[in-house]
Amino acid sequence: MSYQTEAMTTQPQMTVTSYTVSHWSSDVCDCCDDCRICLCGLFIPCILGCKVAQDNGDSCCLPFLPGAMIALRTSIRDRYHINGSVCDDWVIMTCCPFCGLCQMAREQKARG
Repeated sequence: MSYQTEAMTTQPQMTVTSYTVSHWSSDVCDCCDDCRICLCGLFIPCILGCKVAQDNGDSCCLPFLPGAMIALRTSIRDRYHINGSVCDDWVIMTCCPFCGLCQMAREQKARG
């Protein structure tokens, strides 16, 4: 067994990354704020879901998997440091999935 012969003169340092928690740029019921997204979400939500998934770096097939839109919403929320919880995501995507999908698309458009 070996012992340290020199005394430590400094403490190990830790790096902390900070970020600002924000909110959604539009409310879930603000579907008519962007008519293109609203119409696409209403009449061809599968296409809008594929675009939102691809813009998030996921597969275009993601919206067709059970429960995946909840995970996609959580991922978008985490990426943009938006306040909320998985439970909130579940409620939105279960009760009003088209509005939730449009909100995600508007958020991606607003954040670039």
